[in-house]
Amino acid sequence: MAEEDTETIRPEFPTCRVKKIMKLDRDINKVNSEALFLVSCSAELFLRFLAKRSADVAIEKKRKIVKLEHIRTAVKRHRPTSDFLLDSLPEPPQPSDNQPAEQNRSRSVAEKPVPAGTRRIDDFFRKPANEEPVEINES
Repeated sequence: MAEEDTETIRPEFPTCRVKKIMKLDRDINKVNSEALFLVSCSAELFLRFLAKRSADVAIEKKRKIVKLEHIRTAVKRHRPTSDFLLDSLPEPPQPSDNQPAEQNRSRSVAEKPVPAGTRRIDDFFRKPANEEPVEINES
């Protein structure tokens, strides 16, 4: 009898993280191990596909770094992906007319706008403006 070369397939993503993301859907109560495996492998294959297509767009535009505009172009070119993903990608920032592009780059990180639905880490460490100071009575 010939020995078969069996290789164990393991997803690259941590399964506990994928399970946590899947459970964010309120309709999902339990996650079967086979379903978790398939979703993990599918996500990995999809991200490889998207990364390859985005890298091809970047190379086409003679760039070494893949940027949001390259990902958006890759998604637009692939109809099935475009149907569900294009609305989720953030819009590329529009350069303002009153500032040159060079000045836009030199702005500090604190001045740059954050994407919708996110907050800067600084916000967690600032006191709220409408909150009164707390008095501590030492007895």
